[in-house]
Amino acid sequence: MMLGAEPVTLEAFAALLSRRGQLDVQDDVRARLAEARRVVDAAAAGAAPVYGLNTGLGANLGHRIAPEDIAVFQHQLIAGRALATGAPLPEQTGRAVLLARILSACAGHSGMSLPVFDHLCAVFATGLSPVVPRYGSIGAGDLTQNAVWALALLGQGDIWVDGVLTEAGAALEGAGLTVPELQPKDAMALINHGGLSTALAGEALFQTRQNLRQSRAATLLSYTGYGANRDIFAPEINALRPAPGQADVAAWFGAQIMDTENAPRRIQDALSFRVVAPVLGAAVDAGARAAAIWQDEANGTSDSPVVLGRQAMVSTPNFHAPALALALDHVALAMAMVANGSVQRIQRMMNPDLTGLPKYLSPVGGASAGMVPLQKTAAALLGDVRRHAMPAALDPAPVSDTVEDMAAMTPAAAIKLGEQGVPFALLCGAEAVVAAQAMDLRGTCPAGLAGELYAALRAEVAMVQADRPLGGDIDVASRLLARVCAQETCEI
Repeated sequence: MMLGAEPVTLEAFAALLSRRGQLDVQDDVRARLAEARRVVDAAAAGAAPVYGLNTGLGANLGHRIAPEDIAVFQHQLIAGRALATGAPLPEQTGRAVLLARILSACAGHSGMSLPVFDHLCAVFATGLSPVVPRYGSIGAGDLTQNAVWALALLGQGDIWVDGVLTEAGAALEGAGLTVPELQPKDAMALINHGGLSTALAGEALFQTRQNLRQSRAATLLSYTGYGANRDIFAPEINALRPAPGQADVAAWFGAQIMDTENAPRRIQDALSFRVVAPVLGAAVDAGARAAAIWQDEANGTSDSPVVLGRQAMVSTPNFHAPALALALDHVALAMAMVANGSVQRIQRMMNPDLTGLPKYLSPVGGASAGMVPLQKTAAALLGDVRRHAMPAALDPAPVSDTVEDMAAMTPAAAIKLGEQGVPFALLCGAEAVVAAQAMDLRGTCPAGLAGELYAALRAEVAMVQADRPLGGDIDVASRLLARVCAQETCEI
């Protein structure tokens, strides 16, 4: 993909992150950066105050920096704000911030110098990943975490090298990279932007899409194992109310189970089977809306100040991303509703009064626990999913002498959504394990995708005969669903 030529989608962002090598950047990007630098240089030599260029930051806004001190001020500005703390975020996060910063800089409004832009591109191409501590940003420019990240790019702190934390200077030298001299505005271009929020949100939303595919796969198995009434997916029913995503999800399930036996044991199944289409549809729609907001954020300019036109440098409110934060919280809440349906289906499939199958899906009966202890694990996983659904987009305490008295908490919302995916994926694995057991006991041999999923699962997880530990089976099933749903040919 050619950066600077067209908007980068969530899928393209994830694809770029997954590979190493030089990024393809449109030719006129460098011309935009050079034009913006002329504006920056003029402002640095002028008398008019420009935030963060010749003034202090936050509560120090009134302090003026002499023109001859602006270059030296760049390092002070970064080092004095590198106050993030906690364990490092995952290795890929640092590279995701690199990509987000490069992508936004291509618009030409950041004022970043060409040597620094080239350095960011070169670091990305090597696969190196500057370390980003977990805590520090309240979503108002991601300043403190970006500063630690920026110091690593300048040879101070740590950088991930193929999964190993390495001293940044040594890592850059080992990759044959030379740190450029910072010019006026470079420090602000490196730290005062929403690149971390964009990176974390992009990673979380892409993973959420994969999680929803895993949920579809597990639910499809449950429909077959339970012998649920497939008439609920009839297009005529789901067209009566144009709820977001409902008709599309219903059509998908209807197509997948079209050739399976439809012998419902009652007029209506439990809601966890009947409302799959509106619940999954709402979650898919929430993810799509959040991805659209993310795309605007990723391809926009979150810097402040920015170069605007050929003469002006102005402050902006664009570091504040409440729409993205609220959208991420919305997705997390929708995922909790989907997860609740999974737990309910697991319990329904173990109830002989509803299924006509042996109690707790135990082939031997008697004192056998069968699969009933798995209900506790599923409930625990649901509890963790729900915990991560609590809203993060609430204003924190005012900072910087109350100058910064609002913040969106976007990084926290993104981290929370990303972490929610761990118990959610395990819950999908648990549902698949239970559904496959029910299919075995029912003697069902499904066709199509359900049959393919069942065969793949049984190739790695055996049917439960006597009581045995099932935690490992859940792990294996979860990884299998993730692997299948991540394939480019996956139609789930």
